[in-house]
Amino acid sequence: MGYTEFVETWCRWVPFAGGRERLSLREKPNFDCVFWDSKTEACSVYNARPLQCRTFPFWDYVLCSKEAWNNTGKDCPGIGNGEYYDMEKIDGLLRIQSDEPVIERDIPKKVISHRGLVI
Repeated sequence: MGYTEFVETWCRWVPFAGGRERLSLREKPNFDCVFWDSKTEACSVYNARPLQCRTFPFWDYVLCSKEAWNNTGKDCPGIGNGEYYDMEKIDGLLRIQSDEPVIERDIPKKVISHRGLVI
């Protein structure tokens, strides 16, 4: 599968700050990731997962407070389970986040046509 087909099939644009939007994986109606297999309770593309998955839950909004961490853990079965990450490993993931470009764009302007005139 090529890049464009992957993006069109598995991704969506999410509004972000400053009139921008970021590319993100789609979610199922229950907000699970499209690659989450609820029967096996595992990621179906774990070995090839994208950056947003490789670095989760070490995102700014999750690390900003103990309360945010605990709230995120209520919906994420992996938080508090599995492999232990020390600060060196977490710092490495945070470096990856800052080094790899986030795919974002200006929010496209909506074109309004009125009697053949583009406004």
